[in-house]
Amino acid sequence: MLESYNITMQPVYWGDISMIDAERRLLANALLDPSNQRFVLLSDSCIPLFNFTTTYRYLVNSKLSYIASIDDERKSGRGRYNPQMSPNITIQDWRKGSQWFEVNRDLALGIVADQNYYNLFKGYCHRPCYNDEHYLPTMVNILYGGLNSNRSITHVDWSIVAPHPRKYAGSEITEELLNSIRFGSTGCLYNDNTTPMCVLFARKFSPGTLNLLLTFAPLLFGTSN
Repeated sequence: MLESYNITMQPVYWGDISMIDAERRLLANALLDPSNQRFVLLSDSCIPLFNFTTTYRYLVNSKLSYIASIDDERKSGRGRYNPQMSPNITIQDWRKGSQWFEVNRDLALGIVADQNYYNLFKGYCHRPCYNDEHYLPTMVNILYGGLNSNRSITHVDWSIVAPHPRKYAGSEITEELLNSIRFGSTGCLYNDNTTPMCVLFARKFSPGTLNLLLTFAPLLFGTSN
């Protein structure tokens, strides 16, 4: 039987530690159900790229979790590091990545339990340091690097120069676009083997794309195997 949980609502601000608070509350509530073994953070602008069976098998059979964690030497990466975080977090530890994570139960428990690195970010990561881009990538790199694939399974198009990624409109939705997202990668590692299936979800899709996406649903979801 599925259970539902009422999660306390609190104000959330872009790039602020309140975003990490919200993610940790979501994980903490999801962890209350011992049958939950994999946890994916998605938004209302995300879409699945494969049917449930394919997605489920990909995740439950994976040896690793999926948090993008990159050593970015640019101003938008290492340039956001605050030396006051040392010695617990050094510039060599500092990582950047996507907010859109997928983690297994052990890693989810570690994220919820963390106080040390959370408090450092709360005290010293302020704009232009964005907590949602650095907290999990850095903390996981330090404590749980061996459990992480260092990549995200949620596609985002950053080909435009802007503070936010490209948002797909209804006129752009085609079979070619969806297949290019689903299988357009040159390959990534999955359980020590190379696969073209690197992402399971995609964003950002505007509400106006819904009808066309439903038209292409048989392409994306087909028949469960």
